[in-house]
Amino acid sequence: MSWASLLLTAWSSRSPSLLLVVMVSRDVGLRVGLEGVQTSMCSRTGSPMEESNLGQDGDIVLGGLFTLHYQPPDLDIDFVKPPHFNPCTGLQIEPLMSMYAMEFALEEINSNPSLLPGVRLSHRILDSCGRHPWALLGAFSLVGGDRSTCNTMPVLRSSHVWLNQTWQRTEAQSVPVIIDGDASRSAMILSRTLGPLFIPMISYLASCPCLSDRQQYPNFFRTIPSDINQAKVMARLAIRFNWTWIGAVLSDNDYGRLAIQVFEEEIQESGVCVAFSEILSRETIEEDAIRVANTIQHSTARVILIFTWYTDVAELFLQLAKINVTDRQFLASEAWSTATDLLHNVALSKVASGVLGVAIRSADIPGFEKFLRRLHPSDRPSDFFLREFWEKEFGCSLSMTQSKVTALSMSDSSTKTNISTASHANRSPLAASIPLCSGRETLEGVKKRFTDTSHLRAAYNAYLAVYVAAHGLHSLLSCPDEGSDPTDNSSTCSSPYNITPKELLEHLNKVNFTTPHGEKFFFEGADIPAVYDLVNWKSTPAGSLGMFTIGRLVGSDLHLNESAIQWSTGSTQVPISVCSKSCPPGTRRANRKGEPVCCFDCIPCTDGEVNNETGSHQCRRCPIEFWSNLGHTACIPRKVDFLSFNETMGIVLTTAAVSGAVVTAAVFIVFLHYRHTPVVRANNSELSFLLLLSLKLCFLCALVFIGRPSVWSCRLQQAAFGISFVLCVSCLQVKTIVVLAAFRSARPGAGGLMKWFGTGQQRGSVCFYTCIQVIICTIWLSLSPPVPYRDLGFQGSKVNLECAMSSVVGFAVVLGYIGFLACLCLLLAFLARKLPDNFNEAKFITFSMLIFCAVWVAFVPAYISSPGKYSVAVEIFAILASSYGLLLCIFAPKCFIILLKPERNTKKHLMGR
Repeated sequence: MSWASLLLTAWSSRSPSLLLVVMVSRDVGLRVGLEGVQTSMCSRTGSPMEESNLGQDGDIVLGGLFTLHYQPPDLDIDFVKPPHFNPCTGLQIEPLMSMYAMEFALEEINSNPSLLPGVRLSHRILDSCGRHPWALLGAFSLVGGDRSTCNTMPVLRSSHVWLNQTWQRTEAQSVPVIIDGDASRSAMILSRTLGPLFIPMISYLASCPCLSDRQQYPNFFRTIPSDINQAKVMARLAIRFNWTWIGAVLSDNDYGRLAIQVFEEEIQESGVCVAFSEILSRETIEEDAIRVANTIQHSTARVILIFTWYTDVAELFLQLAKINVTDRQFLASEAWSTATDLLHNVALSKVASGVLGVAIRSADIPGFEKFLRRLHPSDRPSDFFLREFWEKEFGCSLSMTQSKVTALSMSDSSTKTNISTASHANRSPLAASIPLCSGRETLEGVKKRFTDTSHLRAAYNAYLAVYVAAHGLHSLLSCPDEGSDPTDNSSTCSSPYNITPKELLEHLNKVNFTTPHGEKFFFEGADIPAVYDLVNWKSTPAGSLGMFTIGRLVGSDLHLNESAIQWSTGSTQVPISVCSKSCPPGTRRANRKGEPVCCFDCIPCTDGEVNNETGSHQCRRCPIEFWSNLGHTACIPRKVDFLSFNETMGIVLTTAAVSGAVVTAAVFIVFLHYRHTPVVRANNSELSFLLLLSLKLCFLCALVFIGRPSVWSCRLQQAAFGISFVLCVSCLQVKTIVVLAAFRSARPGAGGLMKWFGTGQQRGSVCFYTCIQVIICTIWLSLSPPVPYRDLGFQGSKVNLECAMSSVVGFAVVLGYIGFLACLCLLLAFLARKLPDNFNEAKFITFSMLIFCAVWVAFVPAYISSPGKYSVAVEIFAILASSYGLLLCIFAPKCFIILLKPERNTKKHLMGR
C-alpha cells in the first residue's frame, strides 16, 4: 500500500487518518497537504523522518517508533532555497538501548527453530523525536511501506555545506505491527488513527490508564503496567508507613492527573489526605518550579509524591536546593525514579537523597551486553544513530564522506569525490578541532551506561514487545492441526507475505507464552499483570548517590525490605508526615471545622469513658460496675464507697458521738454522786437517770451508721435510732406532764391529781410510749427491712454501698411517731414554761424540744438531697445535734448549779423562798 493510496483509503473511509491531510505543528512548523505529499521538501534529513531510520529486509518487517532524540529540529527558512529541517539533537541512551534490544530480540527469534520456523523477521525503525506529528508521519510511513531517499549534491555556501536534494520515493514492505516507544499521548493519537485499519500497536512505555479501554483503543497493547498500579503502590506505601499528610506534584497532562485521581481513590478510606496538589507545566517549568518549591517549603507535609518527567523534577530539585529544603521525603513515579541524570547530579544530591520510587521492573537479557559491545560503525554504515552515539562517546568525528556515501548508496564516483572535497574543504574551525575517529575504537571493556545491562527496564519491555509480536505472528502463521474446527477462522493457515492486520490483532489478544528466561507472559485486555521494582536512592561509600532495589510488587503482593531503606534524613527511621499527631490512648479525635479529616484535635475522654487505641474517633463508655482509670485508657471496677471510720468525716462524727456518750456518762456520774441533792431529786431523779441513759444510747446509735453496711447493721441502725429517741422524748414528755400536774395539784380541789402521776405511772408511761415504737420497728423490720444496696446510678468512680429503705412507709412511721411525741412534748412544755418556780424544768425542755424539732425538720430535705454516704452523714449529724441539744439544754443548767453554784442547790432556793 503506497502513501497516496493510504491517504485515499483514509479519505474514503472517513477515518481519523484524515487528520494527517492538513497538519500545522508549532513543534515542527511543517504544513503537509494532499498536494504536497508527492512533492514534500527534502532536507539534509530528507524529510522529518529521513536518516532517522534504521532498517533491514526480511519475510516480515516489524515497525519501530522510538524517541531517540529529545530536542526537535528547527525549521530553517531561506528565501532563496526551500525551507528544510536541521537534524534532531540530544540523543538519549535509554531509547537507544531499547532500539537495540528490539534488534537483539529479532536475532534471537530468527535463530530459534521453534518460533516462526522458516520465517525471517526484520525491522524498520524510525525516530519520532518526541513529537506527535512526527510519530504520526512515521506510523503512516511504516504502514504504507514508503521509504524516501534523497539524491544529494554538495553546494558550498558560507562556512556551511548545503546539499542540493531531490526527492525519490521507493516502495518498501509495509509493517503488520508497530513497536511504539513514545509517551501515552502519542500512543493515544496513533492508536485512534490506526485503529480503523486494525494495525496492532505494542507499546513498552505508554502507561496511561486510559489506554486500557478496549472500546476506544482496540488495537493497543503494552508491556508496561498501567499507571493505576503504581498509583496504588504509592497509596499502599503511604498507608503502610502511616503518612497521613502528603503533598503532590503533578505533570500538566493525563499522566499526572489520572495518577493523583487513582491515588486519592485508594486513600479515601484510610485516613490519608493530600496536603496540596501542584502542577508543573513544561512550557513554564522555571516559574512553576519556583512556586512549587515555595509551597513545599511552607507546607507541613514531609512526604511529597511526584508524578512528572525527570527533567521537570531536575528543575524543581534545583529550586529546592537554592532555598535549602533538604528534609523532604520524595516518592518517585517510574518516569523519574531511575533517572541517572538526577541520581548523579552532585548539586541535587542533598535534595534527592532517600528518594523512594516505583520503577519499571528490571531484568537481565543474557547475551545483550555482548551484543552491544560488538557494535561498531564500520560494520553498520547505515546506522546513523550508532554513528552519532559513537562520535559523542569517543569525542571524535567519523568520516562524513564514507558514512554518507555508504548510507545513501551513491554509485556515482564523481559525486563521491565532490562530496568528499566539499566536506573537507569547508569544515568549520570547530569541526576541524575535533579529531577523526580512528576506526579502532571499541565498546569492549568500556563501563558506560550504554553497556550496563544489569538493570534493564525500558529495554526489557521493548524486548518483550518483540516477542509478543513474534508469538502473535507464530500463532497466525501456524497451520491448524488435523481434526480442528474448519469453521474457525483463527485456525486457517496464513502466508507471511499476505498478513491481514485484523487477524493478527485477534491472535495478539490470545498471546500466552513463556519467555526464553522462564517468565510467563499474557495480556489482561490491553494490560499485563503489574510488576514493579521499588528503588531507593542511598548514599554510597564514595559519597555519591546510588540506586538500590529494596522491594518488588508482583500482582497484589508487595515485598519490601524496610530495614534496607535509607530515608531522606539519612537514617533508617521512618519519617513522620502528619497534619496532626495521632491521638494517644485516653483521647479521641475531633475534626477541625473546614479542614481535611487528617487535621484534628485530641479531646480527652470524659469520666466513665475510655479509649485504649491510638487515633480513635470515639471513646467507649465503661460498663455500669466499672469506671475509667486516671488516664482514661481502661475500665477498672468501681471502688465501694461508704462512710467508714477511717475517713475524715467518719472520724469527726465518731469523735462527736463518743464525746457525747462520754459527756453523758460524766453527767450521769455527777448526778449519781449528788443524787441526794435537791437539784437531782427535783422532778423525779429516776426519770433524769433514764433520760441520761437514753441520750447515751442516742449518741452510741450514731456509731452503728458508720462502717460497711451489712444486713444486721442496716436493721440495727433504724431500730436503735427509733427506740432510743422515743425513750428520750418519752422521758421528757413524762417530766413535762409531772411538772404540770404538780402545779395543778397545788390549786384548791386538785389535790388528788398527783396520785395519777406517781412514780409507777411515770415508769409505765415511758414504757408504754417506748413499746409502741418497738412494735412499729418490729413490724417494719419483719416485713420490709433495710438492706445493703450498691447504688450504681450515681456516675462516678465509686459505688455507693448504703442501707436502702425497702419500705419508705416503715421509716416514715418511725420518724412520724418520734415527731408526734416531740411535738406533744413541745406543746406541754410551752404551756408550763411560766409556772412559778426558780427551777422550772419546763423552760429547758421547751428550748431542747425547739432545737430537736428544728434539727429534724431540716433533716428531711437534707437527707433526700444528699447522695450516697452523705445522706448517712446527714442522719448521724441530726442524731448528734438533737442529742447534744437535749443534753445541754436540760442538764447543763443543773450541772452548773451542782458543780459551780452549790449554794443554790437547796430546797429553799428551788422553792423560790
